[in-house]
Amino acid sequence: MTAPDHAHPASPERNRRLLLAERPTAMVGDSTVRLEEGPVPEPAEGQALVRVTYLSIDPTIRTWMNDAPGYLPPIALGEVVRSIGAGEVVRSRTASFGVGELVVGLTGWQDYTLAGDGGMMQILPPGIDPPTALNVFGTTGMTAYFGLLDVGRMTAGDTVVVSGAAGATGSVVGQIAKINGAKVVVGLAGSAEKCAWLVDELGFDAAVNYRTDDIAARLRELCPKGIDLYFDNVGGEILDICLGQLALRGRVVLCGAISTYNSAERAPGPSNYRNLIIQRGRMEGFLILDYLARFGEAQLEMFGWVADGRLKHQEHVIEGLERAPEALNLLFTGGNTGKMIVRL
Repeated sequence: MTAPDHAHPASPERNRRLLLAERPTAMVGDSTVRLEEGPVPEPAEGQALVRVTYLSIDPTIRTWMNDAPGYLPPIALGEVVRSIGAGEVVRSRTASFGVGELVVGLTGWQDYTLAGDGGMMQILPPGIDPPTALNVFGTTGMTAYFGLLDVGRMTAGDTVVVSGAAGATGSVVGQIAKINGAKVVVGLAGSAEKCAWLVDELGFDAAVNYRTDDIAARLRELCPKGIDLYFDNVGGEILDICLGQLALRGRVVLCGAISTYNSAERAPGPSNYRNLIIQRGRMEGFLILDYLARFGEAQLEMFGWVADGRLKHQEHVIEGLERAPEALNLLFTGGNTGKMIVRL
């Protein structure tokens, strides 16, 4: 049976898209992307037209812009910049998506996209707004949950250190650690205001300002028996310092290396890796794609934590599709607090 074709009365006639024009060698610049306008795509049988309302701005987008192998193919020149987003179904030719339903999935940097049967677009449950779906209940929150508890094998009584702690993932990691009985949670952030937010609002035990503090000295003071679990979002010098201060059987979770993403040169390897041998430690990377089948269980538990006030989240929202490159750069300059989102 052919699915009913429902048209939204206010459907506009043009679709703005940000295409990758050239591969950046450092920060995203004015010539990295170009704005193109074209017709709004027409859904075929089995598809729905989605008006994109929010974009999730994540550091991994910058890595997709490079012509280098990764867990997903590079964005091709001339293609829409890849990203996760959320939107509203405005026209449907499938029973899978009804007009007015809110959805989340790979949308790209554009005003409209198509969702198909059996694709990656998911309908949002009632009561979950798009910004929250892109943050604590989306890949950001899932990365924090599974990275800490499954990959890091955090246990009650652990001393946990989190880099990039005022960012989307790091801020959730520290809170989940406290909820699960961590003895001490220390976050690293890039300003006094962010450090105060981590401690006063999110319940971290302490915060270190990596721009002004002696990081190694402060961590020795705050973690006198060593670091049981280090959740790494930045790589570079901070990773090396934390490797040098691991406790016996300490674990390092490699989630990201944001300090290296804008460098054209290969980052040097950590010199303190040999401490993994001495401390019988473990360092492991992961991709959240490995945990897609388990998102439901994590979201259910985290929904309870949010509802009872134990898990807080913050969105840093910038207005306008054309400002998506600016929002991406803010992740690398420390200009965001919490989850970076663009509202279209």
